[in-house]
Amino acid sequence: MSHDVRSGRDPVDEKLRLSHDPAWRPSGPRIRIDKTQAAIVLCGLYIFFSLAGNIAATKVTYFGRLVMDAGFIYSMTFTWRDLIHKQLGKRAAITTIWLSAFINLLAALYFQIVVLMPAEPEWAANGGQAAWQFLFGIFETSGGPWWQSIFSLQLRIVLGSVITMVIAELIDTQIYHLWVTGWGRNRPQWARVAVSNAISIPVDSTLFPLIAFTGIIGFDAMIQMFQTNIVVKAIVTLLSFWTIYLVPERPIFEQHEAEQN
Repeated sequence: MSHDVRSGRDPVDEKLRLSHDPAWRPSGPRIRIDKTQAAIVLCGLYIFFSLAGNIAATKVTYFGRLVMDAGFIYSMTFTWRDLIHKQLGKRAAITTIWLSAFINLLAALYFQIVVLMPAEPEWAANGGQAAWQFLFGIFETSGGPWWQSIFSLQLRIVLGSVITMVIAELIDTQIYHLWVTGWGRNRPQWARVAVSNAISIPVDSTLFPLIAFTGIIGFDAMIQMFQTNIVVKAIVTLLSFWTIYLVPERPIFEQHEAEQN
């Protein structure tokens, strides 16, 4: 039995602790990237998870009795935000959250312009314009409450996602920061993911369906969506928490090389 097991230490955390020693060098090949490349990869994937999730969320699906939107890839943003925070810092995490919100809103507005562009007659006759109008159009004429006739499904999803993302992800950022700088500083790294996600996921799972789907699905389906979103996002967290170990506490980029360039 190894010393780490007997002492009760997390072997991965012990290795990361040793990595702060200037004399320590990791074994095996090391990817050589600069800070700009690291930021592009980490932040770019976060924005992808967010944007793809919002578009996919226009479809409501089910598995047995579980009702949910199809944008479950969005769940990856919670753990990925932790990676950005760990590697690039709190300010970078907050900037990425706001940038992602802006990009999602900008994309939604662009879709409105696309809907208003003239539709080729044969494409429209085959249902293309109707589908785009339902998903991305800003004006709906199907009746119902006035607010539902103004905001299309996709625009409501984006607005709901932007509002929810900013609130939930900023909460996640603050919990993560308090944990790694306080009581959880010497705890295993998976704990920081579990604690921050345990608070931000219920907030996200409650706010988003209320904003995006009120008036579109019934009360029972809404309750099922609340429950399903929490369960699915918790499962995604369990499946992806290990990614926090993909980036060490020390920078993954070549700091000196980046400064020279």
